[in-house]
Amino acid sequence: MYKIAVIGDYGSIYGFAALGLDTFPVKDAEEAKTKFHRLAGGDYAVIYITEALAAQLEHEIEKYREQVLPAIIQIPGVSGNTGAGIDGVKKSVEQAVGSDILFGDE
Repeated sequence: MYKIAVIGDYGSIYGFAALGLDTFPVKDAEEAKTKFHRLAGGDYAVIYITEALAAQLEHEIEKYREQVLPAIIQIPGVSGNTGAGIDGVKKSVEQAVGSDILFGDE
């Protein structure tokens, strides 16, 4: 059975444990890179990652972009929303559907 992981700084992700998700707090980009690859190669179908951490691991995340699993979804952290998560979902939908679903809302 597949699982759901959340990776990022402790302050941003600790609440997800209450929802039954597996949380993986990391302190720096090097630790995050190792943990991310372990999760992506494991039994995780969905990996939520904070936007700030995803920005540091952009090259690593790109390696999994064309794969069906895991789905890698950016979430805002305690430092705020950068909009990167929304942009990522929008790009994925555009790729799947073939057009912009917001029709120029920006």
